[in-house]
Amino acid sequence: MAASRAARLAPVIEMAEKAEQEAARLLGQGQTQLNQAEAKLGELEQYFSDYQQQWMQQGSQGVSGQWLMNYQRFLSQLESAIGQQQRSVNWYRDNLKKLRQQWHQRHARVEGLSKLVESYQKEARIAADKREQKLLDEYAQRLSGRAREQ
Repeated sequence: MAASRAARLAPVIEMAEKAEQEAARLLGQGQTQLNQAEAKLGELEQYFSDYQQQWMQQGSQGVSGQWLMNYQRFLSQLESAIGQQQRSVNWYRDNLKKLRQQWHQRHARVEGLSKLVESYQKEARIAADKREQKLLDEYAQRLSGRAREQ
């Protein structure tokens, strides 16, 4: 009986394992997306820093009003892009946190089902051992009864 309960859970475990694997795949994909977004943010920040350095060099030599306006406009656009990319990174971090929680839940479900199946299998082994012992005891009793009769 316990063995059949364990066998009936096999499709449930298979579905739970597939769900866990899918969650793991999505978690990996989310980590990759976060890494890419962080790298892009780093590039934008580095570009911003480089551009500021260029201003320091140009500014010490003197610049035209037009160059200064273009510089400020470009810097403003770059700051806007950095802000947007930072929001993107934050979104990917939040998403990764959710994906990690989802994977943990699905992993815990697989672990719980596996433990349940193990307990059913253990019950089945114990029941089988008891049946076998009972049969052996009955057989031994019959043999000893026959030996007394002879």
